[in-house]
Amino acid sequence: MVAVLPVNPLSPEAETIERAVRVVSEGGIIVYPTDTVYGVGTNALDSRAVLKVFEVKKRPLGQPLPVAVGGIQMAETLAVVVSEARRLMLTFWPGALTLVLRKKTIVPDVTTGGRLEVALRAPNHQVPLRIMSLSGLPLIATSANTHRKPSCLTAEEAESQLGDKVDLILDGGSATGRPSTVLDLMSTPPRVLRSGSVTRKDIRRVLSSSVS
Repeated sequence: MVAVLPVNPLSPEAETIERAVRVVSEGGIIVYPTDTVYGVGTNALDSRAVLKVFEVKKRPLGQPLPVAVGGIQMAETLAVVVSEARRLMLTFWPGALTLVLRKKTIVPDVTTGGRLEVALRAPNHQVPLRIMSLSGLPLIATSANTHRKPSCLTAEEAESQLGDKVDLILDGGSATGRPSTVLDLMSTPPRVLRSGSVTRKDIRRVLSSSVS
């Protein structure tokens, strides 16, 4: 049976974070709370571990997976951070804005579905931020649900869908359920791929340009 550990979302217990880091560092799979929905993830730079995420979710290979980062510095190791992206990161990160940027070779093709771009977000939640800070690793940040089933707002919902296919579930209470906005900065002008908490008006105010 999968281990389910309670975790304080505002001040995560050190032992719990350390256990999650061990699982991720060894290529295991965790379920963790975020500021949007519960995520299922692992080391985003470990191809074999990323393949496990596809298996756990029953998600078709070739579909890109979003990646959580601890901030701008980590983002710069994974992608080409253009000036527009930096301004948006400084304004909205950590928070509910996912940016699609040109990936660097350090990011495995399996993570991005073979595409040249990667979707990055710094979640506004202490649990994933502490895990990434301690491990130094970016996390796969896809929703903790079986493919095509509803996203999970609680650890119980995630456990009912994924069960013992994962190695550890961190229970940080209920998530908000509102998705992040996804902005493609590879397009000219930048294009909103999914509407969420950050509005087009918010984005235009920072970029001082059109957004489709």
